[in-house]
Formats: sequence, structure tokens, C-alpha cells
Amino acid sequence: MAADAQLGVIADWALSRTPDAGPLILGITGAVAAGKSTFAADLAAALALSRARVELVCSDGFLHTNQTLTSLDLLNRKGFPETFDSDAQRAALTKIRTGPAIFPAHSHVTYDIDPALSRTLTGVDVLIIEGLNLRRDTAPVDGLIYIDADEALLEAWYVARFMGLWEAAEHDPTSFYVRFRQMTRDQVEALAHQVWAGVNLPNLREHIVLARDEADLVVTKGPDHSILSVQARG
Repeated sequence: MAADAQLGVIADWALSRTPDAGPLILGITGAVAAGKSTFAADLAAALALSRARVELVCSDGFLHTNQTLTSLDLLNRKGFPETFDSDAQRAALTKIRTGPAIFPAHSHVTYDIDPALSRTLTGVDVLIIEGLNLRRDTAPVDGLIYIDADEALLEAWYVARFMGLWEAAEHDPTSFYVRFRQMTRDQVEALAHQVWAGVNLPNLREHIVLARDEADLVVTKGPDHSILSVQARG
């Protein structure tokens, strides 16, 4: 099935879960670098064809600030469940069902919460929240989609993203990745693999993958990020 057709089927499935009152809230989760943001944007475009007003937010906005994480000695575990303000995330998703809600945002460039990116949303037909730490107890959603892929692919995608941010930092002094610009490409690539093995892979195996059993749909991706299968659960 072509990608557009697959997204159309998923969009139809999602719209069938629209509640009687308030917006439809969809969660999209999976490992770091699984392509959640791209998938969410593609699904939003498919849902918009129904004339629905669709908004995208990211669970990264509910991470504690780097200052707070440093004070708690958790900066090196960023992305693990304990580094999120799950109460604030749950409250925002609950509030938007009946009125305006504030959604903070995290910058991949500065690697921290950016107050300038915060948005107040209201009057939404469909809200898609994508990111880590999306479980039934942390995200009251109408439908949960898990993006799955082989661990080797996830690692390759993460390293490629890390290298892209490192390259972009050459011309952006505000980037978190500036600190790595004095390293050689081989050194940075080795660092990216190290971060994957030491942080992202344990988080995936110990926490993130648990959402797969809670998900309503599991979308499995291939090497080029194409959708290999869509499996309904439950």
C-alpha cells in the first residue's frame, strides 16, 4: 500500500475515535530518532483533508529545564520518565478538552526549554502530541500510536541526526552542539554512538518500549523510514 494510502487509513481510524465533546487527542510515541515528528506532521496533513483544525505539540516541552535537571543530577538521563513534568503534561491535555491550554516547547538546537516557543492552543479539532514518555498514565489520549523499528536502524537514525545538528552548529553559536565543534567528525560520531548506547538504548528497553503494548496501533518502519506494516492492537 502506498504511503499516502496508509496515512489515509490511519487518519480514518483516528477520526473514528473522536470523542463526543472536545478535541480528538492522539499520542505518537517510540524511540529517540524513530521519526515521530515527521510521521506526526504527515498524519496531521492527512487529517487536515477532512477540514479539521489540527495542531501538533511535542512531549519534550514537558521536560524539566536543564537547570532543574542539573540540580537533580538528572541531566545525563534526559528523556527518561523522571526528567519530565508528567503532571503538567497530563493537566495540559486534560485542560484543552474544555478550553485554552498552554504547551511549552523544547529546542533541539539549544537542548533546553525555550519559553519563546510556548503556545496557547484553543478551538482545536485534533491535537497530536508526539514524543517520549507517552503512556496511558501520563497522557490521557483517545488513541496511542507506537512507531517501531529495529534497534540498529534507530541507532543509525540517531547518529545521523546528531551529526546533522553538529554540522549546523558551525554557523550557530547558540547551538548546544557548538561544544563539540573542536572534535573531529570521527570523534563526534563515536560520541553519538556512545550516547545512544549509554542513554537512549537503555531508555528504550527499560521504559519507552512498554508503550508498545499499550498502543492502539503499532506502525513498523523500514530502513528508509517507509511504513512496513500497521498493526491494530487490542
